[in-house]
Amino acid sequence: MGRILALDYGTVRTGIAVTDELQIIASGLTTVETDHLMAFLENYFQEEDVEEVIIGEPKRMSNDASTVETDIQSFIQSFQKKFPNIPVQRMDERFTSKMAFQTMIDGGLKRKKRKDKGLVDKISATIILQSYLYYQK
Repeated sequence: MGRILALDYGTVRTGIAVTDELQIIASGLTTVETDHLMAFLENYFQEEDVEEVIIGEPKRMSNDASTVETDIQSFIQSFQKKFPNIPVQRMDERFTSKMAFQTMIDGGLKRKKRKDKGLVDKISATIILQSYLYYQK
């Protein structure tokens, strides 16, 4: 069984989370500058067996697509051309950044560490992936 990888895609940086090989536990992997995302994924896929990629779907409260959705669709098209054998799924990511920030507070992280937007993105990707695993059961 391969891993499942999740992306909290952003125009500047992208948070990445991944499951264990049994697809039970979601863990934050890293945050990558979005300009370097495709190269990072290519290297990662050479090292690890990934069977599916989950990409957060940002929506407004009105259920309309967020402004970043156009960039995400462009990324998905490029991804599917480069990695045609890895299916892409979408997962609603509303409130994940707020949940990530609250997780950092609850975890006792100091204010300086909570300002690390890369950490917020990585935790958000983990929440997206954990939600996906939950709804698959």
